[in-house]
Amino acid sequence: MRAILAEKKEMTHIFDEKGHYTPVTILLATPNTVTQVKSKDKDGYAAIQVGYGEKRKHKKPVAGHLSKAKASSKKLLEVALGDEQEYKLGDKISLDIFAEGETVTVQGVSKGKGFAGTIKRHNFHRGPMTHGSRNHRAPGSIGAGYPQHVMKGQKLPGRMGAEKVTVKNLKIARIIPEENLLLVKGAVPGPKKGIVLVYSKLEKKAEKEEAK
Repeated sequence: MRAILAEKKEMTHIFDEKGHYTPVTILLATPNTVTQVKSKDKDGYAAIQVGYGEKRKHKKPVAGHLSKAKASSKKLLEVALGDEQEYKLGDKISLDIFAEGETVTVQGVSKGKGFAGTIKRHNFHRGPMTHGSRNHRAPGSIGAGYPQHVMKGQKLPGRMGAEKVTVKNLKIARIIPEENLLLVKGAVPGPKKGIVLVYSKLEKKAEKEEAK
């Protein structure tokens, strides 16, 4: 699997050679640093920890951990890449691992909406607005005659959003390596300046064509 951490910038649109309109999300993917390498022999599984961006000051435990890779990353994430790919501590991962036109998966944390009622959170119908009804946006009955308590899993008001969301089958519309920009067709979860993980378990399109 090939993966990189990127920062969500904004949405815009581009036109291809034939003039077709394509909505895209701009991701800033500065080169990631490999801050830790895990192996099956030592840790029981194969994975790497990658760091994105730079932070001026870290707490001492984190600073000591990052000093081994000579990095000052502000965001760390562990990625299971498999045994076939070898990385060393301090290696850089850039956008050259992807190719234009290939399909990727993007994972991020959705926008937090705060406390929300059942209509906004679960798409409940509202009650009647006339004829003396006082049940406009209330959830209604949530219990049963037996067993006299609310069943587990009942849809209720609560915190909405701020959850891990994975969007599959997004196409890379364009790569601008000199500016570290990755343009992905469609929408990507999370707010602006949110950190997302872009990964693909397939071989690069160019490598596939060479194999054929």
